Amino acid sequence: MHTPTRHPDLLVLVVLPVPFLLLAPDTAPLPRIRELGIEPGIFPPGPLNAITDVEGVRVGHQTLIRDESVRTGVTAILPHDGNLFQRKTPAAIYVGNGFGKAAGFLQVQELGNLETPIVLTNTLSVGTAIEAVVAWTLEQPGNQEVRSVNAVVGETNDGTLNDIRGRHVTVADVRAAIAGARSGPVEEGAVGAGTGTVAFGWKGGIGTASRVIPKTLGGYTVGALVQSNFGGILSVDGVPVGEKLGQFSFKEDIEKRESGSCMMVLATDAPLSSRNLERLAKRAVLGLARTGSFLSNGSGDFVIVFSTKNLVPFEPKEKTLAVEELTNDAMSPLFLAAVEAVEEAVYNSLLKATTVTGYQGHRVEALPVNQVRELLREGGRTKKD
Repeated sequence: MHTPTRHPDLLVLVVLPVPFLLLAPDTAPLPRIRELGIEPGIFPPGPLNAITDVEGVRVGHQTLIRDESVRTGVTAILPHDGNLFQRKTPAAIYVGNGFGKAAGFLQVQELGNLETPIVLTNTLSVGTAIEAVVAWTLEQPGNQEVRSVNAVVGETNDGTLNDIRGRHVTVADVRAAIAGARSGPVEEGAVGAGTGTVAFGWKGGIGTASRVIPKTLGGYTVGALVQSNFGGILSVDGVPVGEKLGQFSFKEDIEKRESGSCMMVLATDAPLSSRNLERLAKRAVLGLARTGSFLSNGSGDFVIVFSTKNLVPFEPKEKTLAVEELTNDAMSPLFLAAVEAVEEAVYNSLLKATTVTGYQGHRVEALPVNQVRELLREGGRTKKD
């Protein structure tokens, strides 16, 4: 590395880009919840404690930070690295509260499978995301004769920090998120579709976590990714953090409009039918409730879940499919794994997010990590110093 010559009489002014000044954390790096000594639940996480612990799953972000008002982005989740249309994944949808503008959910509910990447973005960019996903799918080798594509797109409204009416997300941005999808660690916090989100009155964002159930119970993995953008009374591993810090919905009846929403994506390597995947999706909302959400009127709380087993061919050669399928009686450990993974993913989305100033000067503070750490210590929840 080149070291510049020092001149004692020369004053050097370094001008940083505006986005860096607005988003740079005061201290780094920010912790995930386990680095605070909290281990939510009873099942252990996977090696990465991320949705990508489910083999084959990839995640990509496109983060848009421009000028003083653009704070938005795109997050793409790909179930496997093959042709998603030709090898569809069993999937299901659950709607906790339907205040949302998601796309593609009806066909997933009807047919029980997923044929495109899952794309998360802001409310007014759903149409753009559909256009991008359709075009991307049609271009994939082997899809030359495809004439119908069910693009699956979820959203939350980031209009507090982002100039959402400007509709700054482009087709190129969505395609970049898909192209950038990778296995391995997942970036969390104010990135991708979580760039402009707000949760519990603090900066929200993207968070992820996973659980591996014991071999005696099947040894399967459940991973979760959330786009947190909702209200409530934050509780961390049972400690009423929001109440203690004086930040919660309806405090002194000042908050006239409730905030929303939350997109939850679950992935598993368990061989599940779409019916049992829907049952699994329902449990994700219980994980959200553990964090303090009450699914307010204006909160769109949606769950998309898929399995990487028993892929469904677009043009099956036979009229019947012989597949391995987990029984109903074997589902309970997976239910608990989903609850725990979603709960921890929400915590990580908050803890990894930085303070953001954006549209019309609105500023949303990051969760005060040191105060949270002290509250957890006082509550006897930390398992290490």
